[in-house]
Amino acid sequence: MARLQDIVGKYEDGARFVITAQMLRVGVEEFDTLVKLWLEDEGRGFELADVPHRRVVNGEFFIDRITVIRVST
Repeated sequence: MARLQDIVGKYEDGARFVITAQMLRVGVEEFDTLVKLWLEDEGRGFELADVPHRRVVNGEFFIDRITVIRVST
């Protein structure tokens, strides 16, 4: 996802920042799926820094925001 790479590329190694569903212009459900895929991928340029923030949609919890730390790829 080019937009994600643009966001991550703005930060130096070791920087702590937030990525949200809104920043990527995707819905909460899609963002939740993307985050789960990112956590399985080693070369994305960041590591999870904190517990993901979740939002309730129709009685289900979905990740809508993550705090990450930029790492070398």
